[in-house]
Amino acid sequence: MVKYVFITGGVLSGLGKGVVTASIGKLFQLRGYKVDVIKCDPYLNVDPGTLNPLEHGEVFVCEYVWRFEPVKGYAFRIAEIDQDFGTYERFLDINMHPSNNITSGQVYLSVILKERIGEYLGRTIQVIPHITNEIKRRIRAVAERSRPDVLLIEIGGTCGDIEAMPFLEAIRQMRLEEPRGNTALVHVTLVPYLETVGQLKTKPTQHSVKTLQSMGLQPDVIVGRAPMELPDDVKEKISLFCNVPKEAVISDPNLEVVYELPLIFERQGLGDYLCKILNLPPRKPDPVKFKQWIDLVERFKSPTEYVRIAMPGKYCMITDSYISINEALKHAAAYCGVKVKIDLLETEAFEEDPGLLDEKLSKVDGILLTPGFGSRGVEGMIMAAEYAIEHKVPFLGICFGCQLLFVAFCRMVLGLKGANSTEVNPSTPHPVVDLLPEQKRIEQKGGTMRLGGHLVVIRKGTRLYEAYGREKVIERFRHRYHIMPDYARKAEEHGLIISAQDESGRIINAIELASHGWIVGVQFHPEFKSRPNRPSPPYLAFIREVVKYKRLREKQAKH
Repeated sequence: MVKYVFITGGVLSGLGKGVVTASIGKLFQLRGYKVDVIKCDPYLNVDPGTLNPLEHGEVFVCEYVWRFEPVKGYAFRIAEIDQDFGTYERFLDINMHPSNNITSGQVYLSVILKERIGEYLGRTIQVIPHITNEIKRRIRAVAERSRPDVLLIEIGGTCGDIEAMPFLEAIRQMRLEEPRGNTALVHVTLVPYLETVGQLKTKPTQHSVKTLQSMGLQPDVIVGRAPMELPDDVKEKISLFCNVPKEAVISDPNLEVVYELPLIFERQGLGDYLCKILNLPPRKPDPVKFKQWIDLVERFKSPTEYVRIAMPGKYCMITDSYISINEALKHAAAYCGVKVKIDLLETEAFEEDPGLLDEKLSKVDGILLTPGFGSRGVEGMIMAAEYAIEHKVPFLGICFGCQLLFVAFCRMVLGLKGANSTEVNPSTPHPVVDLLPEQKRIEQKGGTMRLGGHLVVIRKGTRLYEAYGREKVIERFRHRYHIMPDYARKAEEHGLIISAQDESGRIINAIELASHGWIVGVQFHPEFKSRPNRPSPPYLAFIREVVKYKRLREKQAKH
């Protein structure tokens, strides 16, 4: 029988519920239990694919594209899901299924379409029971498909939010319907530190738990997010006022390495406590796997040398916009025995003041040109690619960044003045990047891009082949536009290499430059498959080149 662990949040958003959820999953996984994770997102979008990263953070892409069919005759493609799924994949090393991301949009759409075709004839459609029943049905459908020992369900947002209430009511009902000992509720809440009095304050947590209790939900565990570990007196106060045993009050302190959180939780006995709550056979973590995780964390914490990477882009106001890229860089850096410092550079600033380009990029050891959409800040991104080509700085372009690398090459080397992507300038005289042919017939925006895992055929003798060590790999895509093959073939006569294509040879999946240092662009998103113990090959190759470039510059500076 599947055991359910529900994770809710209180006080405010952005506490790191995703990391807490993934860390709890790791505790079960280390004990030999099969784990799966659901994220319930209260927003009314069907999926986050049409959301600006500044609005909701990164859009994560699954390997598998799910055909979501709420009723017969209505189908939607879903592979774009919430950024927390990247956290789950990185901690648990499993490929998540798109149906594990349950949004209010999907739930309401299903119920309304069923009403339209007459499934509820004669009945008034209400939030309770119709919306809550659909939420429970979707949760149990994941349990049926995946058959995990433990299914974790993270509820997005904060308790007390209007849009989250149907999800909280659904889990209240599930806790009532499931046999005793089949569910657990973990509440993640803020315990702020007030510097003026030098104290951690528990009142926000008390109010948050009262809000939860008013909805018929009593947490079994309270995870206190704070700058430091919670002292005993604070744990005792939370225990007393929130009606949980002291051993069920768990510290979630600020950490330099997020992958350390399962170790922090295990030290506090959270794994054993949850097993007891769920009536699971008591098990200790597998000693070999536990030691491997400890060693992994130490690898992230031990380097003393650092490299600096510039990430010019369009969504630099919040770090969550590029969270998978940030983590992939950290994975590769730890593997190479270094730390990475990331400079997020808003490229509109380069357009306003070109002098900033050299000021910012001359200080870095590598440049990663980021993904994106639309025309804002694009000329600044192209300027960054031109800088890398001119100064032979190690460079990795991802998706849109790869396309703009090609635009820069066409302008600089081929002399194609005004060359551009038709996404940016539909009337460009040289449309070196254009819509995929099949995209030209599509009008709807949601779920209609080239999505999910596709075969990448890599050309032998290229830098990309050196990175992967094989000719065929599966990587994840999310794009409508692509590099035009006719222009790419002209560029090959001037030092550009088409290093990867799709199986048909129709779509260019990667390019690189032969004589400008290590400069590579990939149309896919290798960061989505990077793991802390198994870095993405292109990111690993990039960081290795960055380390060599930095050491060479330091050696030249001494002489």
